[in-house]
Amino acid sequence: MDELTCDNCGTDDHLRGARDAEVIHIECEACGATWDRPLTPRCPTCGDDDLYVDKRPVIDKSRGTQLSIVGMNKVYLCRTCDAEEIHREWRHIRPGEHPAK
Repeated sequence: MDELTCDNCGTDDHLRGARDAEVIHIECEACGATWDRPLTPRCPTCGDDDLYVDKRPVIDKSRGTQLSIVGMNKVYLCRTCDAEEIHREWRHIRPGEHPAK
């Protein structure tokens, strides 16, 4: 899913949200724009809410060139639009493939 930004001014730093039972009310403190965001994430391509939550490692260099998992990110994948990515097997990082560069 895309990072949350203000459609009016483009900022992602000055957003404030208040959650109620059905939506998150978001206000941009930079320009004053307000909008509601549903609690359930949706596919930006087809709008479907049947999403698969994938956990992906955040990889960084911990000592010299040694790569380590320093955290995990949640990634929402659409079961229709991202079906190939959901079924792709995890592969090992080979020498020369340094995602933390």
